[in-house]
Amino acid sequence: MPPTRFAAVHWGRTPLLSRASSLGGQGFHDLLSPDDVDELLSRRGLRTPFLRVAKDGQVVPAGRYTGGGGAGAEIGDQVLDERVLSLYADGATLVLQGLHRIWPPLLDFANELGTQLGQPLQVNAYLTPAGNQGFATHYDTHDVFVLQVDGRKHWRVHEPVVRDPLERQPWGGHADEVAAVADGPPAIDAVLSPGDALYLPRGWLHSASAEGVRSLHLTVGVRALTRYSIVEALLALAAGEPALRGGLPFGLDVADADQIAPELTETVKALRDWLDTASPAAVADLLRARAWPAARPAPIRPLRQAAAIDALDLDTRVAPRPGLRWQLMPEGADRVSLRVFDRTLSLPGQCAIAVRALLSGGVSRVGDLPGLDTEDRLVLARRLLRESILIPA
Repeated sequence: MPPTRFAAVHWGRTPLLSRASSLGGQGFHDLLSPDDVDELLSRRGLRTPFLRVAKDGQVVPAGRYTGGGGAGAEIGDQVLDERVLSLYADGATLVLQGLHRIWPPLLDFANELGTQLGQPLQVNAYLTPAGNQGFATHYDTHDVFVLQVDGRKHWRVHEPVVRDPLERQPWGGHADEVAAVADGPPAIDAVLSPGDALYLPRGWLHSASAEGVRSLHLTVGVRALTRYSIVEALLALAAGEPALRGGLPFGLDVADADQIAPELTETVKALRDWLDTASPAAVADLLRARAWPAARPAPIRPLRQAAAIDALDLDTRVAPRPGLRWQLMPEGADRVSLRVFDRTLSLPGQCAIAVRALLSGGVSRVGDLPGLDTEDRLVLARRLLRESILIPA
C-alpha cells in the first residue's frame, strides 16, 4: 500500500492487516529471531525494565526473575536466565522492552522508521508459550505495528471504547466497558503467521494468544503528539498572562456553581483575549523541547569519533548524524543558534552557510565548506564532530 494511501485511510483511524505475501514474504527474522531472544536473555546482562513478564493477565513482580550477577556484577536487578526459563515453561509471556535501544538491527530499523514518520517510537518483543495469552483485552495509548516473527498468534480486535485516548487515559480506567465490548463480535479475528503485520490505531481493543506453537512478535509503538499537546503548551504559556493569574474573590465558595459562573465567564474571556495573541513560535519551541528528546538520533562510535577528530584535515569527509533533528536560528547580530535534540550550540554568524550545507547533506568534504577560510573550516568541523552532530562519512 502506498504510504499516502495508508496515511489517508488507516493512520489514526482504522486497523490494517497485511499478509506476508503482500509484504514480499521475507519475514522479520533479520530484525529479531528466537536465537536472538535467547542471546538477550542469557548473555547480555539485561536489567529491568528491559524485561517484563506476564502470567494470566497479570505482571509478574520483577523480584521473581532478577537478582545479582555474581562476582563483579552484584547489581541486584539483572535478569536471571534460569528463573526466566521456569516462568516461561509455566506459561508466562516474556516482554523484551526498549529493544530499539539495545539490539543493533532494531536500533537501526527504529531510527530509520522514526525519521520517516517524524515521530518518536519504541520497539518491544513478546514471546508467548504455545496456547497461552499474556494480557487480557486492553487498548494502547499509542499506535502500534505488530510484526509476526515466529509461530502463530490469534488476534481479536474490537472497536474502541475511548477514541484517541491520551497517555493519561489508560484502559484500566474503563475496565468494565472494555470487558463488555470484548464479549461482542470482533472487528478483526485473525491468526498472524510469520511475516504478517497488523496496524492498530491507539484505542482499538485487542487480545492475542499463541496457537499450537510458541509465538514471537515485535510491537513498534509510535508515540505521536496530539492536539491536546498544543493545549498543554498553551496552558504553560498562559501562565505569563497577568489577567489569568489573578486570584478568585475573597470568600468565594468554589463548590457553588452559581458563585463560580461569573468567574468562569471572566476567565474564559481573558483566556480568549490572550489566545488571540499566542505565539506559534513559542508553542513550537515547547513542542520541540518535548518531542525531540524522545527520539534519539543514531548512536555514535566514541572511539572512531575521537580518532576522526585527531586526524581531521581538509580532505576529511563527514556526514550528518543519522536521525538528528536540527534547527538553525539567528541569535543577535552576529551569532546563530544550532538546536539539536538535547542542547543548543551558539556559533559565529559566518558559520551559518557552512553548517546548513553540512547538515543538509550538500557538502561532505571539510575543505569544500562555503563562506569560511581554511582554519575556520577545520575549527567548525572539529566542533561539530566533538558535539556528535557530524560523524565520519
